[in-house]
Amino acid sequence: MLKLTSPATVVTLAALTALGPLATDMYLPAMPAMAEALGTGPDRVQLTLSLYMAGFALAQLLCGPVSDRFGRRPVMIAGIALFLAASLLCALAPSIEWLLVGRFLQAFGGAAGPVLGRAAVRDIHGPLEAGRILSYMASTMALAPALAPVVGAGLLLFFGWESVFVVLALYAAVMLAVLVLVLPEPLPRARRQSIAPRAILANFRLLLGQRAFVGYTLVNAAAFSGLFAYLSGSSFVLIEYLGVAPTLYGALFTLIVAGFFAGTLVSGRYSHRLGRDRLITRGTLLCAVGGTTMASLATLGVHAPWAVVGPHMVFMLGVGILMPQTMAGALAPNPQCAGAASSLFGFLQMTIAAVVGGLVGQFHDGSTRTLALTIGLMGLLSLASHLLLVRRRAESAKRCPAGEG
Repeated sequence: MLKLTSPATVVTLAALTALGPLATDMYLPAMPAMAEALGTGPDRVQLTLSLYMAGFALAQLLCGPVSDRFGRRPVMIAGIALFLAASLLCALAPSIEWLLVGRFLQAFGGAAGPVLGRAAVRDIHGPLEAGRILSYMASTMALAPALAPVVGAGLLLFFGWESVFVVLALYAAVMLAVLVLVLPEPLPRARRQSIAPRAILANFRLLLGQRAFVGYTLVNAAAFSGLFAYLSGSSFVLIEYLGVAPTLYGALFTLIVAGFFAGTLVSGRYSHRLGRDRLITRGTLLCAVGGTTMASLATLGVHAPWAVVGPHMVFMLGVGILMPQTMAGALAPNPQCAGAASSLFGFLQMTIAAVVGGLVGQFHDGSTRTLALTIGLMGLLSLASHLLLVRRRAESAKRCPAGEG
């Protein structure tokens, strides 16, 4: 068994958390080909992303509280096993309807990796150290979305779109073996919670009553929705509208991930020096600048790959800074129910992102405008949530230390 505080455990948790981006990013270059092969339109194929996020969101409401009662490890094992089976169902899907069912089940199982990976970090490390560890975990797992579209494009070229889901099933099989054989249980028995619905709802009410939790969650959800809007619409915008080859699309996606990777490194390096809220201020400003730049270029009629990819790199630099810090900020005050906090955090994040992604698919007009305007709005919403909820709360706490926290 691994030691809980060892670097190998951090890498293992990062690999489990990477299931989310792998299951969304690897098949992005194949989406136009899937629409053609299954005889459907872009809106139905884009629905596989939104439905994945919806399943992911619903699963998080269950797996976090259940893991607070029974431990992280057994819930992760069950979830990854379901992800494996659902990935095979996606690979064998004869129609878009079966693919939608497979994607929902894939999300329902795959949610256990990211949700409980975050909760395990909070179990093992203190509230301040968790932010630094989550930043470095994000840097490690950034390799997944960087490589995933390139690998997906190669699989599409040589083996067809079905091979993407076969590879995801193989990845899940490896992670399942690691969970069963070498990963110890991170949640001590003394901190187990009741699984009674009344206790779960009481935890959720407690969390939703915390201005800090709501503020950090909305900042994260808005930034993540901008990222998900890009995932949902970029292949149709870049490949179909702007004529980018699938292999080049995969290469351009690595530039997007490079922005995210740089942001996570900044987040980890300056976590102690600048503090959580000052880092979040910088991250939300970058999201707002990148998003509004893309929206302005699209509104002015500048439709070119650089006008989409360049501003989104800036947006993703901000997202890389925000993600680990907002996660740590939301979980920090709640060690007694870290699983429930991680669940509710992820549920709100994914639900908002699924709605935004669905709207991008519904209102896609064949150009870059819908995608760019959506990302611009999400950048501004992230900044507004920080200024009105998180930052104002911090200033209030400085003025009145004895007041509400």
